[in-house]
Amino acid sequence: MLHASIKAGSVAQIVVAVVAVLGLIYFLKLVLITTLTSTLLAFLRKPLVDQLGRRKVPRAAGSLIAVLLMLALVAGLSHFFFNRAVDFAGDVPRYSSKLRATVGKVRSQTSKIEESTRAVVTPPQKDEKVVPVRVRAQPGISQFLSESGSTLIEILLAISFVPFLVFFMLTWKDHAHLATVHLFPKEHRLLAHRTIARISNMIRSFLVGNVVVGLVNSTVSILVFWILGIKYFYFMGVISGFVSLIPYLGVFIALLPPLAGGIESLSRTGALMVAITVVGLHVVTMNALYPKVVGRRLRLNPLAVTLALLFWAWIWGAMGLILAIPIVGATKIICDHVDSLRGLGAWIGE
Repeated sequence: MLHASIKAGSVAQIVVAVVAVLGLIYFLKLVLITTLTSTLLAFLRKPLVDQLGRRKVPRAAGSLIAVLLMLALVAGLSHFFFNRAVDFAGDVPRYSSKLRATVGKVRSQTSKIEESTRAVVTPPQKDEKVVPVRVRAQPGISQFLSESGSTLIEILLAISFVPFLVFFMLTWKDHAHLATVHLFPKEHRLLAHRTIARISNMIRSFLVGNVVVGLVNSTVSILVFWILGIKYFYFMGVISGFVSLIPYLGVFIALLPPLAGGIESLSRTGALMVAITVVGLHVVTMNALYPKVVGRRLRLNPLAVTLALLFWAWIWGAMGLILAIPIVGATKIICDHVDSLRGLGAWIGE
């Protein structure tokens, strides 16, 4: 009885600890997402800072240059894509007739199915009852901003911290690395150093691999969309090429930009060619390019990746899909270096 009660108490403590950790991860999601995103951006900027350091540029000055170049790149891309999005939105009224015709066909088919189902399922009624109808005002931009104003302010405030976090992560990289290693007992510091180094290499290869594969996808998509005569093909190709990198869900989201851009000019054959291109690129990327470029460092099995995507998307939404793979990759590396967790690391791995 004593052993059973002790075991039950231990299990209860573990359950409470897991629930507490999940609660912290959920309620601190804005802070954690900002920190992890800044970490990924710092890894992207690190080669430039190291290159400037070899040219005798102080690390603080090199980090500042890297952050300023990153902000200039983000501002330029935001300006370019914003203008293209405004131009596309201005052309939407020209597509309204075709959109209404397409939506009308879908609604008519849906109405037929509903009527057939209602005729089979619903018994005939003698007296028809009046169904009350409530008219609701169409939501506008001002109403949306007033309802979600606090959330937008929090997101903008978090984004404003990103450049400063990236700068300090680049400037104090060596200090943070040594301080993290010294948090462990002396007999475990070498193992901690190797673990952190492997995680750094994994994240770096993950980022570089995604950029390379995304550029390849974008180049092929731009070429195909240009041949098919899709308007703003360069804009749609870049979005579709990089969105396709999102595991599993990316292939469906990547179809939307080119189909929306070609709604006026694409025929059924053209739409089929777009679908074949996007799906084919996704299949080739995830089964050939991605394993060779990124998979050598990660070595994760598909079940673990799927569960990680499901979990982090549930916790953090869209950003969870982006951060899930590096998180589970870092978890596997940690499990591989801890004796009591090697079984979990083997389960996560290939």
